[in-house]
Amino acid sequence: MTAAARRALVTGATSGIGRAIAEALAAQGVHVLVTGRDPRRGEEVVAAIRAAKGNVDFILADLSSAEGVAKVATQAEKVSGGVDILINNAGIFSFGPTAETTEEAFDAMYDTNVKAPFLLTARLAPGMASRGWGRIVNVTTMVAYIGMTGAALYGSSKAALQPLTQAWAAEYGGSGVTANAIAPGPVRTPGTAGMGEALDQLGKTVPAGRVGMPAEIAAAAVFLASEGAGYVNGATLAVDGGRVAV
Repeated sequence: MTAAARRALVTGATSGIGRAIAEALAAQGVHVLVTGRDPRRGEEVVAAIRAAKGNVDFILADLSSAEGVAKVATQAEKVSGGVDILINNAGIFSFGPTAETTEEAFDAMYDTNVKAPFLLTARLAPGMASRGWGRIVNVTTMVAYIGMTGAALYGSSKAALQPLTQAWAAEYGGSGVTANAIAPGPVRTPGTAGMGEALDQLGKTVPAGRVGMPAEIAAAAVFLASEGAGYVNGATLAVDGGRVAV
């Protein structure tokens, strides 16, 4: 199957890293299914990709519940006929002291950041395996691998994707399906805009000495979703300017 015949579901794809991944995959000829909670932003992404001659559809998504995840999976299969590439990018984040974290905040973070990728993979990976080809790419964070004050909840939720990635690599690897992860460092997106100068200060702590851009994360996702990455399985690719390496 050529890249043009592949179908990709990219969660949280209406802005930032998700949008960059959706646009990059579409540029490779992949039929991209963009998901998000905001129809207006979703249609903006669809319009931009179609203007660049890409093949794309938007799926309204609420990944905070099992019911919402099931609806996304059902709609994705209905629109495209099947999903070959699953990019588990959607996530929520907040920072604060552990002692001030509420149970509601804990549940919300884990529902979106852990349960949704798990349930989407459970639903879509068997179809990939039956067709003999598939790519699962989980987007984590450098905070999953280094301790950072105020990031206990967010970092732990993203760290959970590491053993899931490895387990899925083992579970589906014999069927032509790979599972890998990307761990971005500080990236300039609409979601991190509220960090202000703190984001730039964080960028100065990495060997590259700067904040990353969404397109740099997208390039890694395109590689892991490609034919050429068929022997890369169970790996986490750090795209963080060298932060976790030093």
